Parts: sequence; structure tokens; C-alpha cells
Amino acid sequence: MRFLFVHQNFPAQYLHIVQHLAANPAHDVVFASEISDASLPGVRRVCYEYGRRGRVDVHPYVRDWEAAVQRADRVAGLARNLSALGFKPDIIIGHHGWGEMLHLADFWPDVPMLGYFEFYYRPTGLDVNFDPEFPMPAHYEPSVRAMNTVNHAALALGRHGQTPTKFQLNAYPEWARAQIRLLPEGARLDQCRPDPLIRQAEMTINDLHIAPDDRLITYVARNLEPYRGFHVMMRALPALLAARPDVKIVLVGGDDVSYGAKLEGETWREHFTRHLPPGTDMSRVCMPGQVPYDVYLKLLKRSDAHVYLTYPFVASWSLREALACGCVVVAADVEPVREFVTDGRNGRLIRPLDPAHLSATVLDLLEDPAQAKRLRHGARRYAEQTLDMNQHIAAFESRIAELVG
Repeated sequence: MRFLFVHQNFPAQYLHIVQHLAANPAHDVVFASEISDASLPGVRRVCYEYGRRGRVDVHPYVRDWEAAVQRADRVAGLARNLSALGFKPDIIIGHHGWGEMLHLADFWPDVPMLGYFEFYYRPTGLDVNFDPEFPMPAHYEPSVRAMNTVNHAALALGRHGQTPTKFQLNAYPEWARAQIRLLPEGARLDQCRPDPLIRQAEMTINDLHIAPDDRLITYVARNLEPYRGFHVMMRALPALLAARPDVKIVLVGGDDVSYGAKLEGETWREHFTRHLPPGTDMSRVCMPGQVPYDVYLKLLKRSDAHVYLTYPFVASWSLREALACGCVVVAADVEPVREFVTDGRNGRLIRPLDPAHLSATVLDLLEDPAQAKRLRHGARRYAEQTLDMNQHIAAFESRIAELVG
């Protein structure tokens, strides 16, 4: 079978299904994306160069749409070349968020398309204005609605869609859900698993030494920003560090911004560090930036309490992997998180945007090994029942078979 995958950032969330398909010599797997050095065995990459050339006088509400059309044009150029070389996919699979697939139906109108619908933006009720510390400006609603332009264009193609959680599916209007199938994502349970040896060993990350009897608190986000509760985590540091001299804290994440606004002249990490109370013992805190995957997994497996914070937005892969590693998860009590964490069964839920509740809950867990052990077992048991990557791949292949016929 011939597959065409499309995502600006190879291989993105398609890593596991692409690896699985490419391992079958009967499959021809082609992946269209922006230029990068990444590669996977058995996968042929076709790349486009994207240097956005937006007009300075374009209305701000349509800048994302302009960028989407530019990407669609570039991927259409790849499709034109592939067609000229005799390649016709049996199915097209990709992410609709950046507009890359908008023109592909014109080249292969009879080829089924399975597009990833990640999030439908709403002016109220979800992430927008969830945090009163960062309110939207007056009369913001049209700008939020404009963020769905690519969503609407993708839905207008009349093709097939998928999304990984009920929260994401229900964020879409009822009229759109008929096109979107729920295909839950999983975790590699063979890689993401508890490891007693790591929990008993010492480790060092950057200049922070973590002894076997230290209590390690971890926090992970792609970038350290308010959307993922970084400000809440930072404001919990003083109480955590003051309560126990054996606490070490590692906050993993970059200094870019994935979601929400950027600051002028400094990063969110610099901003919230600068506002910590005098005397906060930052010698026991490490912020290593983005780390290699094996280091990230080692931190999860060593963690005594793993903090996951977010606005009502798309749940991160790290939450699934933390549960699979048997972490003691302390997470924000918001709808996307409740789809994975049940308070007292496989983690603890805390009031969102409440540093005092966060620090008190973490300290309670550090003082109560029996509770922590029960939550660890609950997290791993939940992962084995619902997050097995093999089940995800089997469901994905089943859906492909339905569409290809």
C-alpha cells in the first residue's frame, strides 16, 4: 500500500504508526514536511522550504490563513512532482492545523484522506480567558473565531478526520463531529515503564545532583509558559523548597512559546524567576531546557511527584508517558486532564491556578509513601488498560482499512 503522510514537523505524532507501517516491505511510505535532517528507516521524505512571505499590510486576523495557503501551495508543488513521477497514494494522512493538505484533493480526488483535527477555538468556555491573570483585550472574539479559518476550510473538504480525545472532539461544533472519528493515542509501554533501579540510583542533570534519598519533583512542558501552568509551578517553589531540605526540582522545557503570548525582552522563565521571593533556594532547582528523550524518560522514572499543569487545552504526550512510567501525577483539575486522571485512583487533581494547593498536595504525597505507592500502581495499571501503543496502532490500521476498502 502507498501512504502519503503530511506534517510540517517530521514525524510529529505520526512517529509510531509510520515506523510500524514502514517496517512492512509491502508498504511505500512517503512523508511530506518542511526540510529537516530527521529520518526514519523505510520512509521516503519529500520536503518543502517554507520562508513565510506575508504582506505587512494584511489584516492580523487573516495572517494565519495566508500562511496556511502558502503551505498548501508548497505541498501542492510536492504533489505535482510526485504525480509526475507516477506516485499515487492509496491514502493521505496528515495534520490539518497548518493548511498543508488543503489542495491535495485536487490532485487525487478519489484518494481517501484522514486528517488530524487538533482543536477548535472558542471565545469562551475553554482556554481563552481561563486565566484571569492574562485576559484577552476588549472585543477579542473575532480574532478567536478567525483562528478556526483553516479548521473550516479543512472540514469543507468533506473528507475523514480523527482526533485523540473526547475533549478535543467535543470542542468542535456538533455539525463538524460527524466527520471526526475518535482515535485515542497511546504510549510505548515497553519504553515508558517503572524502573526500580533508576528510582534507587543517584543521577545528575546539569549541575544538580540527585541522591537516592532525595525527593525529586518533576515538571515537563515543550516550553515553559503560562498555558502549561509554568507560572503556577514557579510560585509553588518557595513552599516546596522551604518545607523539605531533601527536595530537588527539575523543570524541563524550552524558552520559546508554543501557545499564548510572548513577552517583550525576556522569556517567561526569566520573568517568573525574577519574581521569586528573596531567599528562594534555586540551587536545588534545575531548568535544563529541552532534553534528549532518554534523559526525559529517566527523570520520569526517578520522579517522586510529577506535576502536570495546563489550561483547558490539548493534553500533552508527556501526561500519557508519565502515567505509563508509574509517576505520582499531580495535575490540574481541568476537563482534558480528567479524561486521563481520576483523583485518588491514578493521580491527584488540584485546583487550577492555585500554587498553594499544588505545593500542599505534593508535600502530602511526599509525607505519605503508602498513598504514593498506590497512585503509582494505579497510574501504570491505567496505562496498561488504555494507553498501550499497540492498541493505538491496531485501531489506526483498522481505520485505514475501512477507508481504503
